[in-house]
Amino acid sequence: MNLDLFKDPELARDLLDGIASLDIGEVNLMEVCGTHTAAIGKSGLRSALPANVHLLSGPGCPVCVTSNADIDTIIALAKIEGVTLATFGDMVRVPGSSTTLQECKAQGSDVQVVYSPLDALDLARRNPESQIVFVGVGFETTAPLVAVTIKRAFDEGIPNFSVICVHKNMPHALEALVRDPQVNLDALILPGHVSTIIGSEPYEFLAREYGIGGVVTGFETVDILQGIAMLLHQIASGEPKIEIAYVRGVAPEGNKVAMAMIDEVFEECESVWRGLGPIDRSGYRIRSKYAEFDALERFAPEVEETIEHAGCRCAEVLRGAMPPSKCPLFRKVCTPSNPVGPCMVSSEGSCSAYYKYQID
Repeated sequence: MNLDLFKDPELARDLLDGIASLDIGEVNLMEVCGTHTAAIGKSGLRSALPANVHLLSGPGCPVCVTSNADIDTIIALAKIEGVTLATFGDMVRVPGSSTTLQECKAQGSDVQVVYSPLDALDLARRNPESQIVFVGVGFETTAPLVAVTIKRAFDEGIPNFSVICVHKNMPHALEALVRDPQVNLDALILPGHVSTIIGSEPYEFLAREYGIGGVVTGFETVDILQGIAMLLHQIASGEPKIEIAYVRGVAPEGNKVAMAMIDEVFEECESVWRGLGPIDRSGYRIRSKYAEFDALERFAPEVEETIEHAGCRCAEVLRGAMPPSKCPLFRKVCTPSNPVGPCMVSSEGSCSAYYKYQID
């Protein structure tokens, strides 16, 4: 690995020297942010670390962790006559039990890619004869803007706009991970984007109750390396804690305005995560005050029986129980041009990163 390609090569060398000097055994660190997964793959950071330090990719891709049943429900909404389904681009190619939104569009469904929920609301304003349904997917990073959009639709009285809410929150999923006996984690590289909203305080229970340390990092390679160094020093000292390396973007208390907006429009609920199953309080649903903008309440779509794809191991990959390269379909049947599972579709998916950067 050429450290001269780093923005701060001298700091990178110092961090790697410090890591090499630590007296620790085999260590498993998990990055739980899809952007970190892609950045680690692009930089070749794994090759610079000692052989005893293992990086596992976790459930940090919001499209990937959306359950097959939820994908089927989204597709069922797209098939309803008079509905225009507005969604972020990654969702279009994700396979459901029998089809994708892309295939639905080819067969006549009105599926439109938007860059913001506010774009979807504008579609509703400009097309009063159509029912615009926005796919609300993502973690705490995207939830505030979706909440703002729903509140704006409420305030303006826009009757032809609604949201299917499959938003999720990260801390409860991390608790499920550290309690999973099949996933042997020593520490967590905590997500930068999510943490700009929620801060670091919601992760404190991981160190306090489970002895699992975590560091919130940024997205430059040296940011991630600094976070890894901090985690390994925690492990060497036997003092797990939650720290912030990404101080330019994250405060311990998070963004209180954004969190207040989430709380205004959404409430926590049980959510089913691909790979992790149902997790209490790990999802968001639209509060009763704004129920008229809940697409499931409005349309009650008929959803086909959910069928999981034979051979696809996205569930194990998302839990860190298996690297993508161990999936029997990886690079053989499942490729970016022919994705069998969502981890190969999204730019934040582990399988996509492993394929693109030729990681074994």
